[in-house]
Amino acid sequence: MDFFDAHSIFFTVFGYKLSYLEFFAVITGIVSVVLSAKASVWSWPVGIINVFLSAFLYYQSQLYPDMFLMVFFFVTNIMGWWRWTNPKPEEEDRNKELKISFMPLRQFTYLLAVGIFGTLLIGTLAGQLHNWLPLLFNLPSAYPFVDSFIFVMSIITTFLMIQKRVECWIIWLIIDIVATYLYFLKGIKFMGIEYFIFTIIAGFALWNWIKEYKGYSKRISNTEDL
Repeated sequence: MDFFDAHSIFFTVFGYKLSYLEFFAVITGIVSVVLSAKASVWSWPVGIINVFLSAFLYYQSQLYPDMFLMVFFFVTNIMGWWRWTNPKPEEEDRNKELKISFMPLRQFTYLLAVGIFGTLLIGTLAGQLHNWLPLLFNLPSAYPFVDSFIFVMSIITTFLMIQKRVECWIIWLIIDIVATYLYFLKGIKFMGIEYFIFTIIAGFALWNWIKEYKGYSKRISNTEDL
């Protein structure tokens, strides 16, 4: 049994052969996102484990932009772990961790425009990888523009997550819907189910983070009344 081989089957569900690699990549991914939705700092170390497993799976599925994205996620998981646990005094919540916040609307709109441009650029490049590096990428990139949208927007959203910006969950909602479609289309069904679950979690997370943000002012008001 080769744990990192996407063809090494763990078990079969309704005729779908689920590999060890895909199963544990999905489980660690779900745990990490649930922890993020709860604004728990433990989402970052669990995310690091998920990054390693997902990178192997994406490479074997010819989802090259997603594979490269895992390198980025490894670095940003470390950054996020440090940022959430080392806020400035004025940024601290009651747990001495980074507070949740909103960003200016103009800045958010600008980031979305950058994301669209980046998707077009990376999608064009990804579509040529098998021509430029045939020894490394022996098959064409599957759905390069859809995959690149996930790639680019995930980069943008991760930086918002590191800063604990509420808007990150709006973009995650869109990404998760697109990713669910892509992975079912590609035949990675368990991963598709994972992203469907992520969509639900992202909706909860958006509600929960807004609720937590509003709670800051209430706690300050109660403190002043004392």
